[in-house]
Amino acid sequence: MEEEKVILVNERDEPIGLMPKMEAHEKALLHRAFSVFIFNDENELMIQQRALGKYHSPGLWANTCCSHQREGETNIAAGMRRLQEEMGFTTSLEDSISFIYKAPFDNGLTEHEFDHILIGRYNQQPQPNPEEVHDWKWMGLEEIKADMEAQPEKYTAWFKIIFDKYYKHIAQ
Repeated sequence: MEEEKVILVNERDEPIGLMPKMEAHEKALLHRAFSVFIFNDENELMIQQRALGKYHSPGLWANTCCSHQREGETNIAAGMRRLQEEMGFTTSLEDSISFIYKAPFDNGLTEHEFDHILIGRYNQQPQPNPEEVHDWKWMGLEEIKADMEAQPEKYTAWFKIIFDKYYKHIAQ
């Protein structure tokens, strides 16, 4: 099976090429990504604990799901595809903010992404893929913010960055 490729982009999110995902992370090259935030009617965010077998950040808490767009795939289509693959459901999504961030990991890989935050609503129980997700829960934004400050080691590097960007965006 061919390794999944990511879309390399410039700082205006214009595609400049394709590269195998691991190689892009090893070389810390800027590529397109998305992060899905699913809220329920109580305005709580669904967060997931990454599967314990993941190659980086295993067992850490993150947003509902995130991944990379495929060539020719819109942000929304990519978000809906990955939401189904990881959490076992789909719901309509809408684009929110986007920004560039860089987060190095202990294993030598680096996330250097032009990230698009996608927002959706859902009130049912997800059916998470155990290869992707160890656990999940609903948490209020203030509760997440306080827990991140008290226990930052429980959260992925990217979730701390994207949560802060989103939190500041909605607080404006």
